[in-house]
Amino acid sequence: MSHTLEIYWDFASPFAYLGSTQARKVAERHGARLVWRPMLLGGVFKAIGQAEVPLFTWSDAKKKYTWDDMHRWAAYWQVPFQWPSHFPMNSLKAMRAYLALPEDRRDDFRERTFRAAWAEERNITDESVVRELLGADADAVMARTQDPAVKKALIDATDAAVKAGVFGAPTWVVDGKELFWGQDRLALVERELEK
Repeated sequence: MSHTLEIYWDFASPFAYLGSTQARKVAERHGARLVWRPMLLGGVFKAIGQAEVPLFTWSDAKKKYTWDDMHRWAAYWQVPFQWPSHFPMNSLKAMRAYLALPEDRRDDFRERTFRAAWAEERNITDESVVRELLGADADAVMARTQDPAVKKALIDATDAAVKAGVFGAPTWVVDGKELFWGQDRLALVERELEK
């Protein structure tokens, strides 16, 4: 029986960026079908009563640990990582742009946008950066981001995440049942995929 691995994500999360760099490898190792589930993390936080930027509510010790841990994960997976000077970031335009793209262009845009935000010190809140990441047809894609259907798709995706029990990013769901939160839970995700 083949498995399905879903990943709930938002460009605004450094943990989602780190997890996203491993998602395809994990799915391929286990012959699982990988499903990318975009959501607006701020919308999830609002729906569940979480602070808009949870990191700002943490003690200095927890902030330092998390900072160090993100860098440890990046080094472990040998992926670039740089804390952006423009944190927290508003990912709304980039997330809508992702949904406005045809399916066959989403993977490339997602990977480049994550890298821009979390490795290249580029401010994806800035529409000019999003346009540059989109390429030649940026005007057409950005026009589609204002389509009520695209806006509703992001709202619906965020609502679906909340209904699935998501409270942070990345959240992994195996076979629509088992939920794991965080890039640091991939060993448990893989164990579930081995069943």
